[in-house]
Amino acid sequence: MSEKKQEKDLRLPIDVKKDHKTAYRIYPEYSFADLADKISALDVSGRRIVVITDSNVEKLYLDDVMAALKDACAELFSYVIPAGEENKNLDQIRKIFAFLIGHGLDRHDLLVALGGGVVGDMTGFAAAAYLRGIRFVQVPTTLLSQVDSSIGGKTGVDFEKYKNMVGAFHQPSMVYLNISTLKTLDAVQFASGMGEVLKHGLIRDADYYEWLLDHMDEIESRDPDVLLEMVVRSVHIKRQIVEKDPEEHGDRALLNFGHTAGHAIEKLKDFSLAHGECVALGCVVAAYISWQRKYIDDGTFYEIRDMFVGFGLPISFDSLKIDDIIDAIRHDKKIDKGQVRFILLHDLGDAYIDRTVTDEEIRAALKFIDADLQALE
Repeated sequence: MSEKKQEKDLRLPIDVKKDHKTAYRIYPEYSFADLADKISALDVSGRRIVVITDSNVEKLYLDDVMAALKDACAELFSYVIPAGEENKNLDQIRKIFAFLIGHGLDRHDLLVALGGGVVGDMTGFAAAAYLRGIRFVQVPTTLLSQVDSSIGGKTGVDFEKYKNMVGAFHQPSMVYLNISTLKTLDAVQFASGMGEVLKHGLIRDADYYEWLLDHMDEIESRDPDVLLEMVVRSVHIKRQIVEKDPEEHGDRALLNFGHTAGHAIEKLKDFSLAHGECVALGCVVAAYISWQRKYIDDGTFYEIRDMFVGFGLPISFDSLKIDDIIDAIRHDKKIDKGQVRFILLHDLGDAYIDRTVTDEEIRAALKFIDADLQALE
């Protein structure tokens, strides 16, 4: 395949289907140049658009997006929320509602989520609840949100210490992926996105997993063509899963590989670690249990563990009590009839849902990655 043909194929719209019909399209792009045309296709002439972003992304991209959209609609507004996971709460949602009411938005208008996962989740939740449902578009600007949270219609906010405890399924009208925004991510946020990317290969596609390892240098140097291919391949994996199970009654739970222990650590660390860093730790926990059950061999387990290091992700934690992590796991929102749903590996690219993991297995895995215990040995 020629380079030009490959580039053209990678930039083709990706259709997310529901009942064999296109529910919305995902557009992989190198810039914001086509954003106005894509949004105009949603019939927004004569409508109001509100671009919702956060105080970090505002400085980087809000002016560009506002300039791009100013002729696409009747009225264009922006609303800026304070950046940070700690602001992903119902108090901020109430303020968004007040803004939308104050500017007279109706059910035919449009919200645009410009930012990372926090902005996307909050905008989507506000769109789901405002007037019982208003359209919204995802314009994710982080790797984590481009390959994960912007796709599939999960929206929500945190409640007290519980992550995404309040939310709704509300599908976007469109997702616009501008790969160039990945250049402005700091090392921690880029690595955080890689936690979800690596997860995709581990649960669904062993060839993709190996491709990621083979292209580590280009990924770390943020080569735009390699990043485009990576994002598109990850998006296809998530698309296939959410199409089959849009509201997580079955296989969509596979996307929670690494999240069972990861969310518990994230919560107990008071969100001081990035989401993808915690997912990486959770992936090592799940891989360890898979290894101990002899589903994967020694070499496969240690490769899984060590490849996270190559992408700047942690493989151990400190300053936490193992009993507290297990207790947090037992109180996770994904508990089903008192049983913990762990996603384990039968092999690379072959994940499955398990409801038989014991506290003893979790404890052994956590001990393996507890840096404080390792320091005492």
